[in-house]
Amino acid sequence: MLTSMRFSERVLISMAIITAPASAAPQVPVAAPTAKVEAAALAIPDVRMQRVFPRVKLRRPVQVVARPDKGNLLYVVEQAGRVIEIDANDPEGEGRVVLDIKEPVQDKFNEQGLLSLAFHPKYEQNHFVYAWYTAKKNAAKPDREVLARFTGKDDGTIDAASELTLLEIPDPAWNHNGGTVLFGADGFLYLSTGDGGAGNDPWGNGQNLGTLLAAVLRIDVDHSTVEKPYAIPQDNPFIATPNARPEIYAYGLRNVWRMSFDRKTGELYAGDVGQNAWEEIDIVTKGGNFGWRCREGHHPTEGVPDRSEPSAQFIEPIAEYPRKDGVSVTGGFVYRGTGDPSLDGVYLYADYQSGTMWGLRALGGKLTAEPRVVGGKRGFYPASFGESLDGTLFICGTEGGADGAGVIYRLASGR
Repeated sequence: MLTSMRFSERVLISMAIITAPASAAPQVPVAAPTAKVEAAALAIPDVRMQRVFPRVKLRRPVQVVARPDKGNLLYVVEQAGRVIEIDANDPEGEGRVVLDIKEPVQDKFNEQGLLSLAFHPKYEQNHFVYAWYTAKKNAAKPDREVLARFTGKDDGTIDAASELTLLEIPDPAWNHNGGTVLFGADGFLYLSTGDGGAGNDPWGNGQNLGTLLAAVLRIDVDHSTVEKPYAIPQDNPFIATPNARPEIYAYGLRNVWRMSFDRKTGELYAGDVGQNAWEEIDIVTKGGNFGWRCREGHHPTEGVPDRSEPSAQFIEPIAEYPRKDGVSVTGGFVYRGTGDPSLDGVYLYADYQSGTMWGLRALGGKLTAEPRVVGGKRGFYPASFGESLDGTLFICGTEGGADGAGVIYRLASGR
């Protein structure tokens, strides 16, 4: 997730636009215009950042989430353990605290804290909210990561006392805590987990189906069993695999920091933070093995000679960038709003250290337009993208350092 290192140089990537081939018959006059139309549709525009909600005082914001029953309300997750409600219809408003769980949240180190929040799709009926956080150890329990359910009140606040723990995962190191919880169109809850931390996956979790680490999990929170306060979807890929955790949806992921569904295609995009050489963007598929720690991006990792080359068992990323361009990827969203047609279908992502923002286009898991630098801001640490109900995209983070002032920007095409 978040790392404290010096800024890297931003290297512009030249734009690659895929165009339709010209007709073999030169006398047909429609070939060139058709190519131009298709090229324009595939172009990736520059993206400008417009500061919004300047009067809301934020401390280390790490996520912006839209409340599903009220399109004007945005909930901003602060890493230390608070959630701030912002009314998008009140651009000069100061927001209000609707949840404070700083007491149980461990945020001693910069990859710990309250990391993600998700509203149940039927929030209007059940008022359920789900959170992923690192918890303080006590006499009974060690450091651990917690998936918990909270209940919202009629006044819009979230009741901290209503916490129901759904899942706890022992945390062997302070870093690599993964950190996105969200719901798919299938109604199931998806959760990304890190590989347990330290460096080079010393516990071998990346290729171990017997652990919930280094994976994307998928559970049914609308049902429970005698053993667990949730159920396992019957089509989960490893439900019948001996010694495998049935919650696993995909694995071989080092530390996914932000994943999101394309609301049009249903594809699950993820930004997976690299070890020391490559940052990558993956499209997560059911049962997929994404290669960590045998692979980092498209490349073999050091010290794994037997399984480091590409093979049918590993799914390669759709995009990557080297350490000279950034050191910690922040996965984003595919733009599907109606207010900015030139951005439709563009997946935006950024780097937490360099502040650079890229855009790419993909179809069916394959690139149709290569990644290009579309914007960003030096001195801005982009912790997370966010999406409103109407498809407007936001990006939040800090300025002036990892512990600087918290800010939110709205994204739009143009300079």
